[in-house]
Amino acid sequence: MTPIIFHIDVNSAYLSWTAVEKLKNGAAVDLRRIPAIIGGDQKSRHGVVLAKSSAAKQYGIRTGEPVANAFRKCPNLVMEPPDHKMYREKSRMLMEYLRTFTSEIEQVSVDECYMDFTSIASRYHSPVDGALEIKDGIKNRFGFTVNIGISTNKLLAKMASDFEKPDRIHTLFPEEIREKMWPLPIGELYMAGRSSVETLKKLEINTIGDLAQADLNLITLHLKSHGKMLREFANGIGTAEVQSEPERAKGIGNSTTLSEDAVSEEEVRAVFRELAASVGNRLKKAGQKAGMVSMEIKYYDFRTISHQKQLEKPSNDPEVLYDTACDLFLEVWTGEPVRLLGIRTSKLSDESEPEQLTIFDIALPEEPDEKHRKLKKALDELNARYGQGAVVKASLMKKPEKKDL
Repeated sequence: MTPIIFHIDVNSAYLSWTAVEKLKNGAAVDLRRIPAIIGGDQKSRHGVVLAKSSAAKQYGIRTGEPVANAFRKCPNLVMEPPDHKMYREKSRMLMEYLRTFTSEIEQVSVDECYMDFTSIASRYHSPVDGALEIKDGIKNRFGFTVNIGISTNKLLAKMASDFEKPDRIHTLFPEEIREKMWPLPIGELYMAGRSSVETLKKLEINTIGDLAQADLNLITLHLKSHGKMLREFANGIGTAEVQSEPERAKGIGNSTTLSEDAVSEEEVRAVFRELAASVGNRLKKAGQKAGMVSMEIKYYDFRTISHQKQLEKPSNDPEVLYDTACDLFLEVWTGEPVRLLGIRTSKLSDESEPEQLTIFDIALPEEPDEKHRKLKKALDELNARYGQGAVVKASLMKKPEKKDL
């Protein structure tokens, strides 16, 4: 049976949920019908636009830009602060409603999920009819709208849900890819971050169709395994498996919520440096090495994305973890402010397990000599005894702040 996958996404969730709540409490104006945004106080760490109305979009206001910029574009703009407790409650109610149709739901953020519609498709004349019942049911029951994308896998369903908004249903079946997806700008492709897009444009690959038909060797030469994945996505190749239950953690990792959103690569690298040291130290204490490294980003608006890579050789070296996490980050980062960063390792193996060496390992050994191995071991022992960061390389020490004379 051909899988039928829905991607269900709340339209401008934060603004819609705030508007619904205010109307319920007697507000005379619907925020969705006027120039309005959800944003933070300029003095707080959420001083950016988290969500905007269609009317605000007409003024050129963009999600992620500073609130001050938004008011310069539209002086009569209405702003409401975020209420994440209320958003979580709205999200819970939505997911409970969707599970009245099927338990095959994979929630991927506070305002979006995948639904495996396959097992209940026979109840409806067509998948679109089923999506229409769900979409209208949400609107009538809760007062906000969603977009629903329909396809045979999660990738294409998500791409479809991002088509024209709000309150729409779109299909993107494999036979529709050439017409509906290939003409889109390359930046619209899922997991195509800013760095990858810039590289592809230099190769004169400007649309998703250009990438789908590009030479694979050329793409992998410039973007390695991430380029291969993006080219597969451009051709509609993706998984149809909806994970209705979270996978049990089988690795070691660490993440941190930043006191201020990171907006530059340098800030992100500094965070990953500390996370890699922590994760590497925990792996060593457990006597394990990791074969897989994954990196997690949570953006300023709580959208989350993760990206992973298989290591050539299992490792617990913080430098390897750090370099891998940074590479993964740059492949998918959109350039938007980052609220949380994380590193997780999986496919763990015992540190004492013998490694299969390649001819390149034999000819060009990368392992340090005995002197450096002993030094590294001594540093690890000191950090384990007195706390991570008690002893660091001079090159990693933070530069002292300059003081005015």
